[in-house]
Amino acid sequence: MVRKVAAILACVPMALSAAPPMQPKAMETLPQATNLARDAATMREKRMPMLVLYSQHGCHFCATARSYLAPMAAAEIRGRHVLFRQIDIDSDAGLVDFSGTQSSHRAVAKAQKASFTPTVRLFDADGRAIGEDIVGLRLEDFYGLYVDNAIAQARRHMGASD
Repeated sequence: MVRKVAAILACVPMALSAAPPMQPKAMETLPQATNLARDAATMREKRMPMLVLYSQHGCHFCATARSYLAPMAAAEIRGRHVLFRQIDIDSDAGLVDFSGTQSSHRAVAKAQKASFTPTVRLFDADGRAIGEDIVGLRLEDFYGLYVDNAIAQARRHMGASD
């Protein structure tokens, strides 16, 4: 009996190594930030905040954060309560900052002192941060709630009505 159990247990590592690696949740996307000054004009007109996800290539936790945020962004597009944008801290892609100056994702993230990913930050139409950043995933089971609460706080700050 002991030999049979030992033989079965000996096969477990081989079976686990043959299993495909766990895949992150479906590749979700958020709109890339391209022109924060133009976005600010929309935010001012509609009295809505902007949610920015600071991300970077290869960040598994960023993919998990996007898997929560992308469905929220899709729902918000219909209701237009929040602008969702992504800034990649390791990208040199062009980006116009809140002041209208041509810059890059990397430079804007550095200027905004966003160095840890994933980080969610909400902004008002003047490019000022609203509330506290959501850094990392904290407790993943409550991540959506943290984001919802931050959005509600930002909307109140902007004087938006529900």
